[in-house]
Amino acid sequence: MQITVDPSSPVPPYEQVRARIAELARSGELPAGHRLPAVRALASDLGLAANTVARAYRELEADGVVETRGRHGTVVAAAGDAAHRRAAAAAAEYAGRARHLGLDHDEALAAAVTALRAAYGG
Repeated sequence: MQITVDPSSPVPPYEQVRARIAELARSGELPAGHRLPAVRALASDLGLAANTVARAYRELEADGVVETRGRHGTVVAAAGDAAHRRAAAAAAEYAGRARHLGLDHDEALAAAVTALRAAYGG
């Protein structure tokens, strides 16, 4: 598992770790059931505090990317579609909220596109 942390990046280290593991899981480089390194081991390898890696793992678990199995460690979740389900739920919530606010379809879509461009830097 290839993870690097850029200390000069404005992105916090836990987010760099979270994003990289999520990317590896999404691409299939980390298949479902793959056991991630223990928090302390990965923290040591990356030169980070254990709490930094623990936060990345917690956020990955909240996103459904990994699951913690007690003594058996943290593994890539079998449900790779969890992120898609959560994104669809968030999109549905946004659509309902935009409609409630009185935006028409084009206005709601334009707001979503603007937010996505800001989030993805494009």
